[in-house]
Parts: sequence; C-alpha cells; structure tokens
Amino acid sequence: MPYTPELVHELNTLLRFNPETVQQGIKVRKDADPALIAAAERLYAKGLITLRDGGFLTEPGREAAAHAQAILAILDAHPEAVKSLV
Repeated sequence: MPYTPELVHELNTLLRFNPETVQQGIKVRKDADPALIAAAERLYAKGLITLRDGGFLTEPGREAAAHAQAILAILDAHPEAVKSLV
C-alpha cells in the first residue's frame, strides 16, 4: 500500500515531536494548515497523541515518531551512508 497524502501529513506531524522525551509536546493552532489539523486529529483517533490538537506522544506514538525519523534519515541519506546501515 503506498503512502497516501493523509499518511504523509501524519508522518510529517509525527516528525514535529521529539520521541526522546515525554516532556515536550506540540500545539496545533486553530489557524494552522487544515491538513495539519486533520492529521493531528487522525493521530489522536489512532491513540498516538494525547490531544486532538497535539499534546504529547503516547507510548505507541513515541515508537511511531522514532520510526518516522528513522525512515526520513534513511531516505534522506547519501547512498554511501545507507550502505553502511545494511
């Protein structure tokens, strides 16, 4: 299944969080991009964040955010760097 635009927005929203700490969250303001607002609401419905408008990552949310960061790091890396991961 390919990434849909909605999933990409969710991944980008997860990247706004720091999965290394439980003491940093985000606030999605009412005047934010509608795609970001919708992504936060979907992440909340999936149990990955604590509030409809951001809040903090849940335990599964921290894991998802860490994976999102890892995927981005691999895809954004130079080919030589990716070979060293294998």
